[in-house]
Amino acid sequence: MNKGKLLVFSAPSGSGKTTIVRHLLEQEDLNLEFSISCATREPRGQEVDGKDYYFISWEEFKKHIKAEEFVEWEEVYTNNYYGTLKSEVERIWAKGKNVIFDIDVSGGLRIKSKFPQETLAVFVKPPSVDELKRRLKQRSTESDEKINMRIAKAHVELATAPQFDKIIKNYDLDVAKAEAYDLVKEFISGF
Repeated sequence: MNKGKLLVFSAPSGSGKTTIVRHLLEQEDLNLEFSISCATREPRGQEVDGKDYYFISWEEFKKHIKAEEFVEWEEVYTNNYYGTLKSEVERIWAKGKNVIFDIDVSGGLRIKSKFPQETLAVFVKPPSVDELKRRLKQRSTESDEKINMRIAKAHVELATAPQFDKIIKNYDLDVAKAEAYDLVKEFISGF
């Protein structure tokens, strides 16, 4: 099978990575397709099964782990497991496309370690932790307790930024989108 490139975008929740990934998916010249992760949690807001995530039970998730069918997986929050199926990457590569991931920091680094030559790992850094908290509250999709859990995790995630190939500082979203486009274009072109 002809392997495409793997483009990993990781960041603390609220950093803007999902907005940047959506922007990149709209750029037809990049030939990207979104890797849909499995999740054991309930859908939030307008999330759609099979588009945003494959929402599956913990029992089903365990079966995939036992069968070694994940490229990466982890318990991101207590009893909330996320993972990328090998079959998802293979499905996208079979279409001749490059795979783009909007994924947590640990998962992103695991993909990079398994596919070092094929992967560009990008960390999206927020302006500040205070700005992260403001953005998460503005979403109105989670309780204060969940937001505080995300902020606590953000401090740990920010410390991993140097392990990524590139860091985009998202102080201005339009600038961050342009920088992401240039990085991806250069990587998939092989220059």
